[in-house]
Amino acid sequence: MNSQIHTIALANLSLVFIPVIAVIWIFYKWQLEFKNLIYAIIRMLVQLLLIGYFLAFIFKSDSAFVVAIVLAVMIGSSSWIALRTVKQRRALLYRNALISIAFGGGVSLIIVTQFVLDLSPWFKPSYAIPLAGMIFAGAMNSVSLAAERFNAEIKRAVPYKRARATAFSASLIPIMNALFAVGLVSIPGMMTGQILSGVAPLIAARYQIMVMLMILGSSGLASACFLVLSKSAFKKN
Repeated sequence: MNSQIHTIALANLSLVFIPVIAVIWIFYKWQLEFKNLIYAIIRMLVQLLLIGYFLAFIFKSDSAFVVAIVLAVMIGSSSWIALRTVKQRRALLYRNALISIAFGGGVSLIIVTQFVLDLSPWFKPSYAIPLAGMIFAGAMNSVSLAAERFNAEIKRAVPYKRARATAFSASLIPIMNALFAVGLVSIPGMMTGQILSGVAPLIAARYQIMVMLMILGSSGLASACFLVLSKSAFKKN
């Protein structure tokens, strides 16, 4: 297969903003928080441009210490962001989110990097960092949904075990939808990127299976751990 990657010119890249501008206009006309959406887009652009330069440095450093720092920042940041759905309890629940994401994501990351891929060196940055990003992002989203739904159920005086089950199920809706849709509705990001870079589709499919399962595992473990740890915290006013 042709392994040459097509470079996107900045002028061409700007064209993808056309539908985005339409979405911003809809936010504005429907009196929604369009400024928040604009802020999110600007933040995304800055973060991705910075991470492009930052990753180049990390990959060249080939240092376990640097990788460990990056993973710690990922876990700390994702734990705080996950609780934006329950801002009034953010400080109280941060420790629980941190433990849950570190546990759920850490288990999946260790299995994938050390046993599935058998990385050499064990911390190989070009694999460990991107995979960790997907794993901790999945765990973050799961904890966020679990926190929001669990809080809503507890406010309705739903018994703990029932509220926990409902929140856990809700937290896995995105990854469950992705599992049902993959290959039929969508070709996911990693598989698409590998195919575009020249990797054989069947090999790309194996990697995508690994990604889907590691995200499911990290998301489920993280949200379950969070719900167990947060039983008493949500009952405090």
